[in-house]
Amino acid sequence: MAAAATAISLPHSVSPPLQVTRRRPAPPACSHSERGVSFDPGSAFYRSDSAAGRDLAILAATLHRRHGRLDPSAPFLCLDAMCGCGVRALRYLAQAGADFVWANDANEALRPIILTNLSRFERGSPPAEAGRRRWVVSHNDATRLLAERYLRREYFDVIDVDSFGGDAAYVRAALLALKIGGLLYLTSTDWRSARGYGSRSSLSSYGAYVRPMPYPNEVGLRMVIGGAAREAALLGFHIRPVFSYFAYHGPIYRVMVQLCNGKDNDSSNYGFISHCKSCGQSQTFGFDELGRISCGCTDRTVGPLWTGPLHDASFLTEMRSLADEWGWAYTSENGVTLEKLLSMMIEESDPRLPPGYIRLDEISRRAKVNSPPLSTLINSLRKEGFSACRSHIGTNVIKTNCPISSCINVAREIRNLR
Repeated sequence: MAAAATAISLPHSVSPPLQVTRRRPAPPACSHSERGVSFDPGSAFYRSDSAAGRDLAILAATLHRRHGRLDPSAPFLCLDAMCGCGVRALRYLAQAGADFVWANDANEALRPIILTNLSRFERGSPPAEAGRRRWVVSHNDATRLLAERYLRREYFDVIDVDSFGGDAAYVRAALLALKIGGLLYLTSTDWRSARGYGSRSSLSSYGAYVRPMPYPNEVGLRMVIGGAAREAALLGFHIRPVFSYFAYHGPIYRVMVQLCNGKDNDSSNYGFISHCKSCGQSQTFGFDELGRISCGCTDRTVGPLWTGPLHDASFLTEMRSLADEWGWAYTSENGVTLEKLLSMMIEESDPRLPPGYIRLDEISRRAKVNSPPLSTLINSLRKEGFSACRSHIGTNVIKTNCPISSCINVAREIRNLR
């Protein structure tokens, strides 16, 4: 399996199931633009609010192309399995430097708009590379397409699956079609499972039994990563989270993971999270601790899911530098500033931080004081030797390894000093 997954596929070897017409589509209407790339969404489902998630994907893919691949001289291949109008495929070509992009969407009615958008790049290649294509368009079920690519030994550096809902049946096929060291960008909009209202769905899709927790949006991200980790282990591989991004519109859970060769014998990042509504404390437990899931009053446990860091701090730091280099860092796109977002994610990457976060109003309610300023509480906890930071996943919350009982005491001390 591992030996097969290292095979390299060249763009000219790809055989799309549908023949692209010889007649070139009309120029795009260009009614929308993202980071300088113009396109027409046509009748496809398109949300400008999701631009930040696409920005993160382009930054990560670019860095991976530059210095993250086992064979930097090989063509850089991307596959957009559910491309909609083709804006992500277009941006992989225009901004991430992809040598070849496969754009697929099951809805064949979108074919004209996808071809129109991608036609700004010649489907063929410059004369010096005659016979090599820059892109193809197909209309298959995503799982079938990915499985076919694997069976034909055609592997990709980046696979982007922007799915709707929470059916993760495509994850295993996507991992099989990915090069060793490649990046897989997963998406879920299944907020019901993340919030514990669809436990059967989360169990069948991601192998995790989820119940209502005070930090459901983070649970949703960990559910998606955990599902990918489980599928990778079944195939003899393991994954490493590059970044995890929660967006309130939708809501949407996006996770970029890297496929690593060989099984990971360390299971410390895959386990269970328990929370007690009585004392407010959360804890994590491994499989070897299942009989000890209790704090004396624990009433809720979820899992198994990913319990390790949500991001790779060094990779995110490079993404922030690249965003600054491109002039993206301090410009707000639909209310999201990449510099602020990436900086918070870098702080969230601290391996000392356990899963979950604590709401400021929860601390003040238990302390029976007015809420202290968030920045003041974070600084006070750091002075006490704890790790603490804001979270991009929730507003007015802190991530910290400080027990909630100590957080309450610090909050009282802050108010007594005023």
